[in-house]
Amino acid sequence: MPDGSIASGANVENAAYPAGLCADRAALGAAVSAGAREFVAVAIATEADHPTPPCGICRQALVEFAPTLTVVSVTRGGARTVWSLDSLLPHAFTPKSLRDRK
Repeated sequence: MPDGSIASGANVENAAYPAGLCADRAALGAAVSAGAREFVAVAIATEADHPTPPCGICRQALVEFAPTLTVVSVTRGGARTVWSLDSLLPHAFTPKSLRDRK
């Protein structure tokens, strides 16, 4: 967040996969619940062999608050990749898309 504060989240696994919650959206929900509306970066720690970007639904949730958000993904082994959210989700559907309908 612009003020330097950090909101954390964790995956919430569920046997019925659609009922689960990704750490990205859990952290976003915690931050928004605490009153944050502007974000600078999201960091993803993954057990995967390669840095992993946010899933599609997390990208959509994040883009509504910060279209150019910096996305950093780090593996347990120290591999690191950085993206901008707009490169991961080009031509995003945002609240502005609803206002621009004609």
